[in-house]
Amino acid sequence: MGKRTIIPFGPQHPVLPEPVHLDLVIEDETVIEAIPSIGFIHRGLEKLVEKKEYTEMVYVIERICGICSFGHGWGYCAAVEGAMDVEVPKRAEYLRTIWHELSRLHSHLLWLGLLADAFGFESLFMHCWRVRETILDILEKTTGGRVIFSVCKVGGVRKDIDNETLKEIVDTLKGMKKDIKALTDVFLEDKSSKNRLCGVGVLSKEDAIDLGAVGPVARGSGVVQDMRLAKGHGVYDELDFEPVIEEGGDCYARCKVRIGEVFQSIELIEKAVSKIPEGPISVEVKGNVEGEFVTRLEQPRGEAYYYAKGAGTKFLERMRVRTPTNQNIPALVKTLQGCDLADVPMLVLTIDPCISCTER
Repeated sequence: MGKRTIIPFGPQHPVLPEPVHLDLVIEDETVIEAIPSIGFIHRGLEKLVEKKEYTEMVYVIERICGICSFGHGWGYCAAVEGAMDVEVPKRAEYLRTIWHELSRLHSHLLWLGLLADAFGFESLFMHCWRVRETILDILEKTTGGRVIFSVCKVGGVRKDIDNETLKEIVDTLKGMKKDIKALTDVFLEDKSSKNRLCGVGVLSKEDAIDLGAVGPVARGSGVVQDMRLAKGHGVYDELDFEPVIEEGGDCYARCKVRIGEVFQSIELIEKAVSKIPEGPISVEVKGNVEGEFVTRLEQPRGEAYYYAKGAGTKFLERMRVRTPTNQNIPALVKTLQGCDLADVPMLVLTIDPCISCTER
């Protein structure tokens, strides 16, 4: 038996985009155990509901995470709307769905670039982020922001997208398909990429279910779970799609799921644009929040949970957000057991951690 050593990994590390800290118990070059620590960037955002009016709090909730900002704003608004029994106009629901899928494209392309960087493929990293710039340009044109969009509000959305611009978005996304396929084929077909991804960090379907994994992590292990299929989540029930599922459970399968979702998001946006109705984009919301409500939606990283509770004032009594990274950390710890030390950064990246989301 080799000598065991504990190596502190993070929170600052050259290949980690997030301040993740792990105490790795190493024997020779193999990880025997991984002990996570969080708490480095806790900001206390949920406590602010006691000081910010519920109509203003959406601006704070969006800042939980830069990549998932639109989804957080939508989840918060949906929870408050549920507590107040507010019915959102149909066009607003379609616009929310379109922006949410654009955010998914933004997130997945960013992640693919970071994955390429993790195994030393710098040119592939640059090309992934080059393609992602087009998505950010669309978001900037339609919302006014590239990271924080501030278009969701309680009762609907603040901005409309005219039908001509919607058609331009669809044409742009269709034109991107060839470029995206050329990039993603490198992840799926290139020998050097497959050597780093295939058979690494295997998470079985049983473990994924037992550990409560969500999003591409769960779907990469064969778990059919996608909150977009749930009733009341935007207009996804009108877009006729099936979740992207892979059975391998390794890094390659998780990568393949996200690549499949990139093309799926483009198709969902095309369908939503073809069906979007005319009409108002918001309703006037009056009164205070009384009662409580829970809603869930499918963020790019997986299922997110939003809870809002009001006591009849303009301030919420409680707001709770549970993000996908919270759920996927146990799965990460499981996949790290028995891996090579050199694969740790890549395994951390395959759950796509967001510590800003985790430490609100």
